[in-house]
Amino acid sequence: MTVTDHRSTALITRPSVVRAPGVRATNPRWLVEDFRPRAAVMAQAILHEVRQSAVEYAEMFTGPFGELITAAIRESVRYALDKVSGRPTTKDRYAAVFGQLGELEFAEGHDLNVLQTTYRIAGRVAWRHVAEFGQERGVPADVMCDCAQAIFLFVEEISALSIDGHGSAASQESGTMARRRRHLLEQILADPPVSPRELANLADAARWQLPKRIVLIAIEPGDQQLDPAIMSLDGAVLVDLDSDRPCVLTAEPDETLAALEPLLDGRRVAVGPEVRLSDAAMSLRRARQTMALLQREVLPDAPVTRWNEHLLTLRLLSERSLLSALASRSLEPFETLGAKPRARLAETLLAWLSSRNGAPELALKLGVHPQTVRYRMRQLEQLFGDRLSDPDERLNLQIALRAEQLAHASSGPRLPH
Repeated sequence: MTVTDHRSTALITRPSVVRAPGVRATNPRWLVEDFRPRAAVMAQAILHEVRQSAVEYAEMFTGPFGELITAAIRESVRYALDKVSGRPTTKDRYAAVFGQLGELEFAEGHDLNVLQTTYRIAGRVAWRHVAEFGQERGVPADVMCDCAQAIFLFVEEISALSIDGHGSAASQESGTMARRRRHLLEQILADPPVSPRELANLADAARWQLPKRIVLIAIEPGDQQLDPAIMSLDGAVLVDLDSDRPCVLTAEPDETLAALEPLLDGRRVAVGPEVRLSDAAMSLRRARQTMALLQREVLPDAPVTRWNEHLLTLRLLSERSLLSALASRSLEPFETLGAKPRARLAETLLAWLSSRNGAPELALKLGVHPQTVRYRMRQLEQLFGDRLSDPDERLNLQIALRAEQLAHASSGPRLPH
């Protein structure tokens, strides 16, 4: 047996030491210390192979990424050797380097596929050097298996660190973009509006393309927080979930409504008119007016209510002073009646003006006897006389009665502006 063989055989039997996760206690400290002089050579070989294999990074190795990955490889080799040999180590610096690599990849707009491929290449090169060293020293097979396991567990660990860094950067970017887009929406809806140039600058900062025409969607208020996934709707959408009256601005209302439906937890929405971007505030007013009527049960209950399907109702309830004057003039004959007779005659007159049906049809609609309808119509003829034959007067009567009916149904405050 040669001197070298004798030294190797004797030292392999030395006591084992603290080891990396996943490595059994058969990994002797002296083996790591013997390998340490080769560490710089192995790090250089890893760098060379990565540069040759990861063509996507060919130009980046001269810039910040190259400096960082070079430091990362050297730091990881040093950390691994220190940890296995039992030397004092700290994971902070080593973890920070691989986290920064993930952050840098996000900043460059890359996913992590190429970086993880790089780590696998580094793992293979490291194993090749360790295997060659083991053969030279006659290291037992079970120790070499432990070394191989440690290397590939190490690759998984650094991959996880970069994934965390990439995710952290993405989360921070998402929060920044959300704040910028919220501010952009506020400025689009501002009164007076900001200048087109300022709006364009805000849109560039928020990475949001200004559309020519948009629609505002009012979301029903509620006590529970809305699903934050609404913030992740496609790029044509701006969202305000922080207000007590949440809303969405979109250039593609049909697609947005379809995406919103599963995220609203039963809340209703009201859709304003399609307008130019400069008229966004008007679209939101119309949407909120519609939502107010929906909440007061003036409009029929529906998951989606469109402003343009209820124009007459919105118009009648938005001009209270004009309607009051019209009612005073057109419905003056009712002033001599008590509340109950007035209500019955008003209901009958509106049904007749709306349909011009005969007594049997009106009776069926009102739920009374036809003779009751005939009696009421005679009373109405006595009160209004020839005005019931005048088309203009009939229209005024119908508008006044319909507005009065809506006003009774709408017990809340005036519609929002």
